[in-house]
Amino acid sequence: MLQLMLHAHPRIAIPPETRLVLESYRQRRDFGDLTDPRRRRALAEWITRGKGTYFADLGLDTGGVVEEIVAEADTLGTALGVVFRAYARRFGKPRWGDKRPAYVRNLPILARLFPDAQFVHIIRDGRDCVASLTEMPWHRGGVNQAISAWAQAVDHGRWARRTLGRDSYHEVRYEQLVADPETELRALCTYLGEEYDAAMTAPDRVAGVAVPARKTWHVRTHRPVGSDRVGRWASRLSPQELGLCEAVLGDRLRAQGYVLSGAPRPPAALRLGYERQALRHRLAGLRRSAVRTADRLPWTPAVAARI
Repeated sequence: MLQLMLHAHPRIAIPPETRLVLESYRQRRDFGDLTDPRRRRALAEWITRGKGTYFADLGLDTGGVVEEIVAEADTLGTALGVVFRAYARRFGKPRWGDKRPAYVRNLPILARLFPDAQFVHIIRDGRDCVASLTEMPWHRGGVNQAISAWAQAVDHGRWARRTLGRDSYHEVRYEQLVADPETELRALCTYLGEEYDAAMTAPDRVAGVAVPARKTWHVRTHRPVGSDRVGRWASRLSPQELGLCEAVLGDRLRAQGYVLSGAPRPPAALRLGYERQALRHRLAGLRRSAVRTADRLPWTPAVAARI
């Protein structure tokens, strides 16, 4: 919904999820020195035709994007910027962005690729997020993974708020956005340095061009904005799931201004299952930190966008 609100702005284009940025960053050493045009072409071919990427969803001229990357992209950030610039150009817009839930756990990587980036983090009641996520056809991790994912997202957002500052990081509260879109979007535009446009309050009008038809779980993006999904956790979570959510996320929920229901604490076995999942998430975070440390070594190739 927020992606489409921004895409409805006359100067901003936000594509469907591309699955290009983090994947290409992880494989950047395979592409090698991008001052070599042959390596730039190999990267361009992977971006536009690689298995698992969603480049086809962007509706761009593949050959044209390949040649732009070969001509300009002496860094990975520049190559990715060429793709997003081409998408914005498709709609006659000068600014672009990208949206993906996993980005909140990888903000240092994004800041390295795009040093002048502005980050927008939308926060929703963790109980509603868990209820929604467990109903998604692509979610395989169950309630434990969903709870841990929300905890991680909020924790990373807290880090970003402290570290990046007001010029580079902005939070939007989902419940406030759907209740009063204009007020929240005006504040967002002020942060972005753009004029507010009333078209942003009707994201359903651009869903047909910015949401791939295969993503049937986004069917609600074709409907007007409303508050009917707020507080749905009360009917969608079982008593045990709700108890686990509030036992694990209680402090974070309260810190974000959400009121707990007072659900009974979950059985010890249920809590133990969650702790195992949370440990895996924490270990993954340590691995990401190790990678970021290695990225700061003096001989590490530049990746920042020059576009």
